[in-house]
Amino acid sequence: AIVSKTNAFAKPSPIATGHSSKTKLNMSDTAGKPITCKAMVARGPKQPLSMEDITVDPPKAGEVRVKVIANALCHTDVYTLDGLDPEGLFPCILGHEAGCIVESVGEGVTTVKPGDKVIPCYTPQCNQAACIFCRSPKTNLCPTIRGTQGQGVMPDGTKRFKDKDGKEIYHFMGCSTMSEYTVLAEISCAKIADDAPLEKVCLLGCGVSTGWGAVLNTCKVEYDSSVAVFGLGAVGLAVVQAAKMVGASQIIAIDVNPDKFKAAKELGATDCVNPKDLDGKSVQQYIAGSLTKWGVDYSFDCTGNTEVMRAALECSHRGWGTSCVIGVAASGHEISTRPFQLVTGRVWKGTAFGGYKSRTDVPKLVEKTMSGQMPIDHFITHTFTGVGETNKAIDALHSGDCLRAVVQYE
Repeated sequence: AIVSKTNAFAKPSPIATGHSSKTKLNMSDTAGKPITCKAMVARGPKQPLSMEDITVDPPKAGEVRVKVIANALCHTDVYTLDGLDPEGLFPCILGHEAGCIVESVGEGVTTVKPGDKVIPCYTPQCNQAACIFCRSPKTNLCPTIRGTQGQGVMPDGTKRFKDKDGKEIYHFMGCSTMSEYTVLAEISCAKIADDAPLEKVCLLGCGVSTGWGAVLNTCKVEYDSSVAVFGLGAVGLAVVQAAKMVGASQIIAIDVNPDKFKAAKELGATDCVNPKDLDGKSVQQYIAGSLTKWGVDYSFDCTGNTEVMRAALECSHRGWGTSCVIGVAASGHEISTRPFQLVTGRVWKGTAFGGYKSRTDVPKLVEKTMSGQMPIDHFITHTFTGVGETNKAIDALHSGDCLRAVVQYE
């Protein structure tokens, strides 16, 4: 059942440590053996998730089996469930924004052990000397398991999930956290503090980190900058929050739902714009002409709408404006603008997971949230108990007043 619906835009304070459930893992009883548990299985696009008993096989070499304590709903899960993901495979187990406890590890795993708290990361970090991506400070896009992850399988090309009839179920984004247990690649596990509250820091597995990192890492927004944020879901509000933290002097929040403006203002927005209220003027013309003379220094698309991506670029400052694409567009969609927009100095770029190197940076983000430096409580507007409540969490995400719905599995 739903536990709470909150609006927690209070003065930031340190997060209480630990997590509320009294999890005791009898790891010696389950290590090396299949585990039967409950999971929400996506049987096909546009269908409600089906709660089923599944079998989760033991981890193989380089793998980690974890007990999922809490899972936050992300729009990427819904995007795939709606059939919009070109890599979407069914049946599968969705979910990628979670807090977990390691139950057992496969051969050769050295960076985590049973009992450790981890956040699964869909952007892995192999840290191998031969990986030019992990070695480079320019990117976090480690490709080591990208091919198999996109095919819904583990790095060795096989699956760890079976339904009650023994039929295999696909993995999702290397995480599949809409299950009481799941198997991850070791390089996808960010080990975090032992006293971290998993039902809160689970948010750092995707959306909130992505919004923060787009500002802090990808664009490196400077003090006194002007910023426009398109789309005020959890990612967009994280952008607003980070822009305020670095000292942006003007933060323009744009959304077609004016109910979201209150939260944006509480996080630092100086102006709120509903494109429907502009009497035929485009939002880019309004921002670069009415709200500012030449446009904003930085703009961020958090919608996944390609027309909005264009508007975000075209409202950025002539000569030096940078526009960052965060939202994921539906399969087959392309972006467009007049080349003159780029010739006159604007830069179009994108970000994945905010540029954070997962195993290195996520533990640091957890520490900052627990100390109160980067609060996250306000993103959790709905909480549910039990993996079987995941469909209700999806409904909440569709409602328009939900930033993040967290499902605690016990």
